[in-house]
Amino acid sequence: MSPREMYQQRRTTPAEAVRHVRDGDFIVVPTGVGEPPTLLTALSEQRLDFRDVKVGQILALRKYGYIDPATVDHVRHVAYFFGGATREGGQAGWVDFIPNYFSEIPDQIERGLVPADVVFSMASPMDEQGFFALSLGADYTMAAVAKARAVVLEVNPHVPFAFGNCRVHVSKVAALVESEEPVLEVGLPKIGVVQEAIGKYVADMIDDGSTLQIGYGGIPDAVVMQLAHKRDLGIHTEMIGDGILSLVECGAVTNRRKNYLPGKMIATFALGSGKLYRYMNRNPALEMHPVNYTNDPALAGMNDNLVAINATLQIDLLGQCGSESLGSAPFSGTGGQSDFVRAANRSRGGKAFIVLPSTAKGDTVSRIVPVLSPGTHVTTSKNDINYVVTEYGVAQLRGKSAKQRARELIGIAHPAFREELAAQAARIRLL
Repeated sequence: MSPREMYQQRRTTPAEAVRHVRDGDFIVVPTGVGEPPTLLTALSEQRLDFRDVKVGQILALRKYGYIDPATVDHVRHVAYFFGGATREGGQAGWVDFIPNYFSEIPDQIERGLVPADVVFSMASPMDEQGFFALSLGADYTMAAVAKARAVVLEVNPHVPFAFGNCRVHVSKVAALVESEEPVLEVGLPKIGVVQEAIGKYVADMIDDGSTLQIGYGGIPDAVVMQLAHKRDLGIHTEMIGDGILSLVECGAVTNRRKNYLPGKMIATFALGSGKLYRYMNRNPALEMHPVNYTNDPALAGMNDNLVAINATLQIDLLGQCGSESLGSAPFSGTGGQSDFVRAANRSRGGKAFIVLPSTAKGDTVSRIVPVLSPGTHVTTSKNDINYVVTEYGVAQLRGKSAKQRARELIGIAHPAFREELAAQAARIRLL
């Protein structure tokens, strides 16, 4: 049977495609815009027909009907990372959570530690050889494809056909549906004066020829905005977005000086505009790979001069970063922060930046604290921390003693809190 014949044989309606799910199944969905809206809408409409079905995903972007506390016995969301669509449910306890390093989710799927009975994913149109590209989210989804009983794809002409290990053959597909809605676009975060100041400190420490990992958020994008004058930057990251695209367009990113995978940008998921998605289509300069390839600290750390830029919510005077919760209330997740901090620490000439505004709640609360708030989920450990940057400067903590760290961090805290922080540090014998 030819690929085109197999395609037609598997083509069906969303309502029928969802019937490949059985009671008790665990459905794996890609990161962000890789989530298939037609399939997840059909699942939501039929959720009362199922029992004990779970949908696992990093960063759900839309609050589908199944994300509903009244029907969690039928279909329940399981987050690997919380976003706006799932945060409220996570804090209330009816959206479940699997702690993880992003890089290790594929391995957990392969070992059966994280289930993968069915895959729902967006996909590019099929090529002549019968392959689809899961280019918007190769992440852990490729591992789930290899493990799942049923792979169900939503084929959309706006999904790019990318290079890299992100392709699935039609013979592996149980069912497919077609949609033509534009892929969801996610704009750049808002950048204020504080973010711009932090971004400048970081940008000034990035040398020509560095390879970048850039997380999502206002401060990482503020860094990007100030790199246009740099030369021969490379990209080895988890997320490719419009900020990185702007550096390609202005000539700052060439990937020429990368010693590991030279000439190639490497990422595992995309989050941006239609312009970005069109740029990704059959572009030999970009490869999309599973996250255990992009984020593995040993592999990513093979890039010399790797610069990792990630944000946190709170940091204590030892350098422990609470980047994913507000006290015990979940806010996001570990994601790739720990992966790339460790990768940059392994890299020859690498630099790992943790960035944060010095205060919150209208300058009434210091984000630099003597000890983390009770229940805070520690993301980057005191043993991994390198550079910490606020709008007041840069603290380099790696190799420093506890007392040295406390002095460094108090020095970049908001001036209104420095005296109090010093007194509190003395009470806990850090100063």
